[in-house]
Formats: sequence, C-alpha cells, structure tokens
Amino acid sequence: MNYPTNFLFTKDHEWTDASAGDIVTIGITDHAQNSLGDIVFVELPKIGRELKSHETFGVVESIKAVSDLYSPVSGTVVETNKNATDNPSLVNQSPQSDGWLIKVKLKDKAELGSLMKADDYKKLVDSL
Repeated sequence: MNYPTNFLFTKDHEWTDASAGDIVTIGITDHAQNSLGDIVFVELPKIGRELKSHETFGVVESIKAVSDLYSPVSGTVVETNKNATDNPSLVNQSPQSDGWLIKVKLKDKAELGSLMKADDYKKLVDSL
C-alpha cells in the first residue's frame, strides 16, 4: 500500500494532510478501508463542532463492522465531505484523496508533531 509522504498518520489509521496551513484535511487510510471492507455508511460531525485530539468525530460502517473515527488534532470542523456521506463507497475507492472525511481549522499546530510520518505508519501496518 502507498501512503503519501506529505501526510501524517495515527495508530487508529486516520491520515492528516496539513499542507494547506491551519486547515487540515482528515480521512481514513488505505489500510483502514481495506480492513473494513465495503463501506456502506459514513456519519460525520456538524460544521462548527469543536474537536479535541483523539475525540470520536464520526463513524464508518461496513458490511463487516462499525468503526469510530478519531480526530488526529484539536480544532473546529469547517467542512465535511458530502460526497463521502452520499456515496460511502468513495471512501473505499479513494480513501486518501476524494474520499477525505472532514476539514478542521487547527487549534494547535504543535499537535502535528505527535503524528506518524508515512514511513513510521507503514512500519506499523506491516507489523499488524
């Protein structure tokens, strides 16, 4: 599996793209969608919700399981991916691009330092 080197990752299999400054994009990794199987439902938070790092922000449901989504960072939800909620299979087809889940206005950029780089995340996945 390929993990973008500009993304940061969590042990819970979420990714964060912080390339747009203080607005970060968050989704689930290719490993996560692959483990879940066919995703049939995505529940995301309301715009304006304040999130704390590691807080549950939504749910993905597949034919195999229901899985909580955890925010890698603290901040305010500024956008949700309506395409992912309308067409949950998009998360399977393109989990690390078109299947993104939320965009958050970052509260504390220092929190990004606690996330894994792509090489470290790949090592974690390979060890599972």
